Amino acid sequence: MGLSLSFGLSKKKVKKMKSIYKKNYQKLTALLVAARKQTGITQQALAEALNKPQSYIAKIENNERRLDIIEFMMICEALNIQYQNILEQLKE
Repeated sequence: MGLSLSFGLSKKKVKKMKSIYKKNYQKLTALLVAARKQTGITQQALAEALNKPQSYIAKIENNERRLDIIEFMMICEALNIQYQNILEQLKE
């Protein structure tokens, strides 16, 4: 007796656009790069502040890695910028 949990999902594959390719996400990462450069902090220094490798920052900035909200807030804190300001600029 097997257990089947389908949750109403179809077996049909649905191709979704990843958020890293959407314009708003690309704008978000561009705003973070600009903020980092404006503060004069290198990728290496930011990565060290977050206890991450430099490649972590590079992948975010090159849209190769998806950034979640907690990571976004931690980056803003490390850059000493208010995340609300970045979000406001994102709406423009």
